[in-house]
Amino acid sequence: MLKQAYFAPLLKIHPLALLLICALSFHASAQQASQAPSVLIFSKTEGFRHSSIPTGVKAIMRLADENDIKSYHTENAGLFNPDSLSTFDAVIFLNTTGNVLDDTQQAAFEEYLRSGGGFLGVHAAADTEYEWPWYGEMVGAYFKNHPRIQEASIKVVNQSHAATSFLPEEWVRTDEWYNYKDISNDINVLMKLDEDSYEGGENGTFHPIAWYHDFEGGRVFYTGLGHTKEAYSEPLFLDHLSGALKYVLGTATAQ
Repeated sequence: MLKQAYFAPLLKIHPLALLLICALSFHASAQQASQAPSVLIFSKTEGFRHSSIPTGVKAIMRLADENDIKSYHTENAGLFNPDSLSTFDAVIFLNTTGNVLDDTQQAAFEEYLRSGGGFLGVHAAADTEYEWPWYGEMVGAYFKNHPRIQEASIKVVNQSHAATSFLPEEWVRTDEWYNYKDISNDINVLMKLDEDSYEGGENGTFHPIAWYHDFEGGRVFYTGLGHTKEAYSEPLFLDHLSGALKYVLGTATAQ
């Protein structure tokens, strides 16, 4: 009798009311999904092409999915227009090289960042757009050269950032270690290379390898890691990328 009395009000709900409840529930779920942040992964190359790009794309898309972030991959520079860019909360340049955007696309991206968009540059993003000075200032440095792939020691100088908080003070790993030129004075360095730990370093005691900064209204993060395919199955590197992604999306603050 108790069970019958308890469910009696529910049994009296009009079918149209039930339909309305279901519709409202679906709308709320759809609205929540539409509010999920979204990122554009861009990997166009006009210079050297990294064989790790497909592996990197899959890894970043998997990271995005794990963090309830929508992701879209392209090598079509035509998406760099105001309408398309406005649908993304951040843009990732994954091992891009050379001149990948024309003047109109560059202007669209500049406006996008000034409007509060985020940018994450991975490895060869610093080997991109040498004839676009704004881009070099935005990334924070340009690629100069690199020695052979080898093991090196990274000094984590800031362990308060979402991209480094889980790392040891000294992080030893293997990658292709860039030397940089035109390093900005405005970047906030998170990690530096110890040039005594490997051969071929040319930046001396100040050799940044990952950093962030606010630039003209947008959040910018760059990491020099990510040359090899193996990097994209490396747990600490993936956590590093995940933290960087959260920062440029504004879901994690810098300290």
